[in-house]
Parts: sequence; structure tokens; C-alpha cells
Amino acid sequence: MNRVILITGTSKGIGRQLCEYYLAQGDTVAGCSRSDSSFNHPAYLHFTLDVSDEKAVKQMVRQVKTTYGKIDVLLNNAAVASMNHSMLTPLSSFDKMFSTNVTGTFLFCREVAKVMSKQGNGRIVNFSTIGIPLRQEGDAIYIASKAAVEMFTRILAKELASFGITVNAVGPNALKTDLTSRIPEDKMKALLGKFAIKEFSTFEDVINVIDFFLSEKSGKITGQIIYLGGLS
Repeated sequence: MNRVILITGTSKGIGRQLCEYYLAQGDTVAGCSRSDSSFNHPAYLHFTLDVSDEKAVKQMVRQVKTTYGKIDVLLNNAAVASMNHSMLTPLSSFDKMFSTNVTGTFLFCREVAKVMSKQGNGRIVNFSTIGIPLRQEGDAIYIASKAAVEMFTRILAKELASFGITVNAVGPNALKTDLTSRIPEDKMKALLGKFAIKEFSTFEDVINVIDFFLSEKSGKITGQIIYLGGLS
């Protein structure tokens, strides 16, 4: 396909899988994480940075544009979570979640949109969570940060529509990750019971939604949030 795709948080988990998937499709990928990457591929360019560092984000976007001449897609995957009761959440955790999940998403959207607006086209997909419509207790700060991302997504979609840029978000339900593996079995069973489809989502499920948003046929799909699993 020869698209240039920028993906945040590519060191592990969904970000790493997204990176490998789109490289296998013939795309060029620029990724980033706080740590250096051991991943090597001729069409992959890695940056070590904190997504809330404005200067570093600007430098990365500028270098990707200089190197490849364009940026077709932005996938804002980088995020941190901490499943704590609100009364047990330290301010440091609050700050970290909002700086990564909200500030990082904003900075990359802003800088990449500048490139896409000059091209007259582009696709941006942010990551939300099904915890928002569920109002999942014990995860208030993470969900609040993702609620901010959702509202930003909806408004940004209106602001960028005239430039031919679509902005959408995917909200996975329970995925088998390092975080969910630490959740007691009874609590995870109760969480899955809240979904219409009472199963873990897979990476392929997430990719299916993202590919729908990225499709050439989805040029009029913008400002939308698609949740996986459904609500019972």
C-alpha cells in the first residue's frame, strides 16, 4: 500500500502488533516509545521519546515528514493505566495518565494534522476504552483521561474535516495484556459479564476497526467511536 503510518507506543502490546501488521501490508511505519527498540525492519523508523514532550514530538513529526515526504496515518496507541480506587490514586499516577493519554494524543494530533492539512488528506485513529460507557469503577482516572480523548476526537474531527482528514477512535473491551493478567479471575469474569459478547477481544478485532477507519471507502466516517464487545 506504501502508506506512511505513525504509531505511538510501539515497544510492546498492541502498538508492537500494529507495527508488525502494517509493515507486513507493505506500509512504512514510524514508531516511538520511551525505551529503545530491538525491532528491526527496513521500513521501520524508531524514535525514543516521551509522548508528552512537545519538543520531542515536533522533532519526530518533522523528521518523518522530511524522510518520507508525507504522513498518511496516525495511530495514537501510547497509553498508561493504573487500576486504583480514586481515594488510593496518588497524584503522580494521575499526572502520568493524563500527560501520556491526553497530552500525548493532543501533541501528535496537532503536529501530524499540520502535515496532513497541506496534503489535503489523512487518517487519525485514537484509542479510547469501553470503560467509558460502562462507567467502570476502580479505574476512574484512566477512564477520565480516555473520556477527554473521546471528546477531543469528536471536536477535532469537525475542525479537520475541511482538510480531508478524518478523526475516529476505537474502544476495545477486555484484551489479554500485561495489565489485565494482574486482575483476579473473579473480577475479570464479572467484567466480561457486562459485555453483550462475553469474550476477550483480540488484536484482530482491533485491527478490523482500524482498517475500517483507514479504508478509502471511509472518507465520510469521522468523529466516531466504535466500542468492541457491545454492552449488555
